[in-house]
Amino acid sequence: MAIAASIPIEQYLTTIYEPDAELVGGEIEERNMGEYWHNLAQRAVLIWFFLHEKDWNIRSIQEQKTRFPWGNVRIPDVSVWPKKVLPEPVFTVPQLIAVEILSPEDRQSRTQDKIEDYRRFGIAHIWIIDPLRRVGWDCSSGNWIQTERFEVAGSPIYLAMSTVLDEMGAAGL
Repeated sequence: MAIAASIPIEQYLTTIYEPDAELVGGEIEERNMGEYWHNLAQRAVLIWFFLHEKDWNIRSIQEQKTRFPWGNVRIPDVSVWPKKVLPEPVFTVPQLIAVEILSPEDRQSRTQDKIEDYRRFGIAHIWIIDPLRRVGWDCSSGNWIQTERFEVAGSPIYLAMSTVLDEMGAAGL
């Protein structure tokens, strides 16, 4: 849902959007977010990675703007980088993992556009979680592959859907 005509990236980066928004093709796109189950799942994922940062030598953060060389700026719900990647106000280095938590208003076509941007940028692991349907997909290849356990091959890094669902169940879902 575009809410403005084409704007320069510099204007986007210096403007505060309420609710938060991404820059796609020079246009502002509002992000679907803010509903309880989305936020609860996002918190569960972020806490999981935060608790493992030292052991896995990673850094995790929620809703971090990521600028792509072709001008789009996306804001994954949770991003994970190797700790050796230095923090930036707006990241210009691909995440190791980008996690998107679906909201009821999210459309698969719009989510697929995000996946394609992430893949084009070089993000190796793209994980999608639908907290209401209680399902996860590994979209790293561009395909939606349903999974119960997301993994970063050759490393100890993983996220089990049961971890997310257990946290959500403890909160009443």
